[in-house]
Amino acid sequence: MIIKNCFLIDPAFGRSGLCDIHIENGIISQIASDIPSSSSDEVLDVHGLTAAPGFVDTHVHFRDPGFTHKETLHTGALSAAKGGFTSVICMANTSPVVDCPSVLEDILTRAGSEKIHIYQAASVSLSLKGEEPTDMAALKDAGACGFTDDGIPLRNAAFLYDAMIQARKLDVPISLHEEDPSFIKNNGINHGPVSEKLGIYGSPSIAEESLVARDCMLALRSGAHVVIQHISSGRSVELVRMFKALGANLHAEATPHHFTLTDEAVLKYGTLAKMNPPLRTEADRQEIIRGLCDGTIDIIATDHAPHSREEKERSITAAPSGIIGLETALALGITSLVRPGHLTLMQLLEKMTINPADLYHLPAGRIITGAPADLVIFDPDEKWTPAEYASLSSNSPFTGWELYGKIKRVICGGVPV
Repeated sequence: MIIKNCFLIDPAFGRSGLCDIHIENGIISQIASDIPSSSSDEVLDVHGLTAAPGFVDTHVHFRDPGFTHKETLHTGALSAAKGGFTSVICMANTSPVVDCPSVLEDILTRAGSEKIHIYQAASVSLSLKGEEPTDMAALKDAGACGFTDDGIPLRNAAFLYDAMIQARKLDVPISLHEEDPSFIKNNGINHGPVSEKLGIYGSPSIAEESLVARDCMLALRSGAHVVIQHISSGRSVELVRMFKALGANLHAEATPHHFTLTDEAVLKYGTLAKMNPPLRTEADRQEIIRGLCDGTIDIIATDHAPHSREEKERSITAAPSGIIGLETALALGITSLVRPGHLTLMQLLEKMTINPADLYHLPAGRIITGAPADLVIFDPDEKWTPAEYASLSSNSPFTGWELYGKIKRVICGGVPV
């Protein structure tokens, strides 16, 4: 296959410009101008479109096994591809939990038949209880690319510190959901004027900040690569910034919903704007954007969290938290960050490709001769409106929004998806 006349953006090497890309046996074999084609080459002319490395999402929930009425490995893969993602990392809070090699191997075996790369994180603790450690070495040998109890915070600091030491020895990231439940009365809604209008207490930002402060210190002490997942508080961003300056191997994820929306969205969209951690204030949103701009936040991850329509139609306190995010991630990045001038397109793509790929040691994120041909082709200026989803679920507040940045083609392992 030859991709002709693309505008290439490759954040791994900071390069951009017009070129052709030749793909052979799933591998990029040549990048140059005016590559001649042979009779065996499929020629794809993408004049006027941008080509970039396939996106990498470090934080998705495909709900498989255990909750396949919300999503499956197959529908999750379709949703990812529609959003331009060629590599995703699934969280461990399935049923059964991914806390032993047999569960992990079952998922990875079934994932191997999908048309994108599906990686799997394993849990830090058995059954996500935060009491007994998993056999991290055995799980890494079985294919785990990292460790997290996402969805549930690890409350025992000594337990977590030991896990960080083990993660450092294994050279894998450990990712943390930072919400201390002792501060929270109603999860998914920020404590403040909006929660007061709803007649509930909600979840104050101190629930996140207190654990972020603790775990930044543990990261500094342990030397492990520690990821603060789906950061939501401006104070949390400042804590990460400070401890990174002190030498901690810290990373932070920002979701498109946290850099686009505030808790006011709950009044308009109801449970479709309910998530953990919750949407917070405009001041928090601006601090997240500032963290993205200065590199404090180095990863954009969706926290793709499908739920059924029936579940999301429950009351604000009874409905589960979370929204889908794979199919709108690029467009929200362009609409909320690039077009207002906060980030360049190169900087946005860096946080969606090479940064997450390098952190998790994935063979992705680069367009270079000899690399896997995992590519996304898109029009950064095309307006479109999300209406239907490849995901099994449709719980998104962004349905009906006018967004910029439309995915046109996805190629994974040299094969159009």
